Amino acid sequence: MSRPVVAVLFGGRSSEHGVSCVTAGGVLAALDRSAYDVRAIGITRDGRWTLASDDPSTWRIVDGQLPTVEDAPHTVLPPAHAGMSQWRLVTDDGEVQSLGAVDVVFPVLHGPFGEDGTVQGALELVDVRYVGSGVLGSAIGMDKQFMRAAFIDAGLPVTDAVVLLPGESVASRADEIAALGLPVFVKPARAGSSMGISRVDDRAALDAAVAAAAKHDPKVLIERAVVGREIETAVLGTADGPRTSLPGEIVTGGDHAFYDFDAKYLDESHVQLLCPATLPEAITERIRDIAARAFTAVGAESLARVDVFVGEDGTVTVNEINTMPGFTPTSMYPRMWAATGMEYPQLVTALVETALQRPLGLR
Repeated sequence: MSRPVVAVLFGGRSSEHGVSCVTAGGVLAALDRSAYDVRAIGITRDGRWTLASDDPSTWRIVDGQLPTVEDAPHTVLPPAHAGMSQWRLVTDDGEVQSLGAVDVVFPVLHGPFGEDGTVQGALELVDVRYVGSGVLGSAIGMDKQFMRAAFIDAGLPVTDAVVLLPGESVASRADEIAALGLPVFVKPARAGSSMGISRVDDRAALDAAVAAAAKHDPKVLIERAVVGREIETAVLGTADGPRTSLPGEIVTGGDHAFYDFDAKYLDESHVQLLCPATLPEAITERIRDIAARAFTAVGAESLARVDVFVGEDGTVTVNEINTMPGFTPTSMYPRMWAATGMEYPQLVTALVETALQRPLGLR
């Protein structure tokens, strides 16, 4: 029997392009080549789908530089319609080649134009199975405004926040923002990897922080800071409901006031990732329960990472859900599963096998 074909889809148009490439390297290394035929499909920064190297070493961070998908003299096209299984490669001179069928796509895209339901919708249209949340779960998980609304509706604890819609200024919502107190965190509403996030301790710095966030998304979230430990939990969707890992903790040092982009990817020497986190059993169970409820609240599927803050009094506040978390072997998501008893290759296989059984059409 032929082996299932798994296409790892990565890169993309968002500011998290390079992070996606690094994640792809981790997944490509973990996929069992004796069980699956693996293809690497990279999306360039301007949106062209190309055949890329499936050698994991191609997608490493080198001398502080994130990898990128380079342009190529061809375009990869998914099936033209539902019921057509063949993927195609079209060269710039018009030659069309068949790439055969793809059984499941593993879209390790981060940020807009990939993690937000857009690629998921494209795959749904042509009946291609994929790893990860569907259109709705991906879209809600990407947009912090609607993510918060889903959490609140589910009775989950969140911090207070003000959303600046495109065109709104700090001055236009001054009273509401002042009520948040200081410090606050200013975030793009639809971005990840801590892109464009600032901690603001002085109201005079708010406009600059909003401008920095707006470079990534015209909709901006201003959120009351929560004092507490940063705790994360990995969630795996199963037929019996969401399964949660032991929580992990992020401890930052050096010049990092919080777990920012540089701390995540470029200055790991000043970051401790503790798996599992040292917490009282009752708090651990509460965090895991909240993570499962957050997963259900946004309609997530397959996998997600839920981030919370734990105060000195044991109060748990949900920060966010990430429906396609970083997936290198050293990322928190696989490390938390390893601490819970599921190693990285086993985890990748579980995600692919679940996706292969995913029903097509409305679920």
